[in-house]
Amino acid sequence: MSSVVGRDDRPITPVILCGGSGTRLWPLSRNARPKQLLSLTGARSMLQLTLDRISDRRRFAVPLVVTSESQAELIARQLVDTHAPDAALILEPAARNTAPAIALAALTAAPDDLLLIMPSDHLIGDADAFRLAVEKGSELAEQGWLVTFGIRPNRPETGYGYIKLGDTLSAGAFRAESFVEKPEAERAAAYVADGGYLWNAGIFLFRADSFLAALAAHAPEVLDPCRQSVAEGSTSAGRLRPSPDAFGAARSISVDHAVMEHAANIAVVPMDVRWSDVGSWQSLHEISEKDGDDNVAVGDAALLRSSGSLVHSDGPLVVAVGVQDLAIIATGDAVLVVPRGDSQAVRDAVELLKARGDSRL
Repeated sequence: MSSVVGRDDRPITPVILCGGSGTRLWPLSRNARPKQLLSLTGARSMLQLTLDRISDRRRFAVPLVVTSESQAELIARQLVDTHAPDAALILEPAARNTAPAIALAALTAAPDDLLLIMPSDHLIGDADAFRLAVEKGSELAEQGWLVTFGIRPNRPETGYGYIKLGDTLSAGAFRAESFVEKPEAERAAAYVADGGYLWNAGIFLFRADSFLAALAAHAPEVLDPCRQSVAEGSTSAGRLRPSPDAFGAARSISVDHAVMEHAANIAVVPMDVRWSDVGSWQSLHEISEKDGDDNVAVGDAALLRSSGSLVHSDGPLVVAVGVQDLAIIATGDAVLVVPRGDSQAVRDAVELLKARGDSRL
């Protein structure tokens, strides 16, 4: 198998998006300890697992990590236990969604660098298949395509967006015909039955100049302030700090809405891998090892005459008796009890606490 390399045999530059707080996983995930820094599926955090997938320096350059100033030290400590302790940090002055975050990375790269954009908090079960898909995508990205990667769905899922496959571009790669918002259950089932739709994984590959050209055409209100913020920013000890005033003027918008839904040169490469955004207690239950009653117990926890439940304790002993399909999450200062599949209820609870001015967020 040939190496995944960029132009002039330079490795691809991974860009790790490491913002957000993962409110649907409260109370484990907090503003000061977000989901990507938690060890949810083993000893290593979600960020460390993401970095493990791109550890081959023959194929991948030193990563860029886009995050906030408030998380910089936490991330730096986690980088020590990875192949990339020297990863550069781009510190967003404010949260502005994924399009401005990616713009900052593209503006700091060489124009013909290939950038592999990855969320920091997703689980991918087959790293080899992932790298093969990246290799396929790199061929198109070199030609100027904006490449996205889709997951072949194994069930109807209303919590993910979808990508509709268009014409074949090459073996294992297609034009992206359209992006579809999170569907209702009946439509999600129709997408799976159709076979021509993929889950939108939020992973992208493109040349820096190709992405910046797309931003200039479709979202100059993102590009122009980001360009100014980088020009007026400062760099020290491997950390770029864009100008807060300039960056604050950038529109807060996702890369899908800013570029992918509008540009004509969008390609999609399917990935047949076990994948999860680990975005809720339901998804954590799905990917975790279960007992004979479909229960998951983590930490000082026990279940009796219960089924389909997730009990996770970072603090006190939790004993659940006679419960079904619940998530019971205990930390040193908070306990959450919620129907396992109702991630919206967790968001509602966080909003309630926020309105009360509670500091445990």
